[in-house]
Amino acid sequence: MPRFLVQRTFPDGLQIPTTDDGAVACATVVKGNLGHDVTWVHSYVSSDKTVTYCIYDGPSPESIRDAAATNGLPVDRITEVSVLDPYFYH
Repeated sequence: MPRFLVQRTFPDGLQIPTTDDGAVACATVVKGNLGHDVTWVHSYVSSDKTVTYCIYDGPSPESIRDAAATNGLPVDRITEVSVLDPYFYH
């Protein structure tokens, strides 16, 4: 399955509380992704919480975009990526 880096901008900042409400919000995104055969792997959030860089597995950029639309999430850029780590050559 291809892997993608998805950049999103949240002008007012992304606010996901570390409570049950936050857990429900994340589970809702995971559930919304299912119908598009998309898996949210993890995300990085800028220190001001206005930009996220999310790693997703999915069949195509279109499926990632469709899942985002289902979940009401913005998409600025989708880039197909592969893993490179510093231990690959040892």
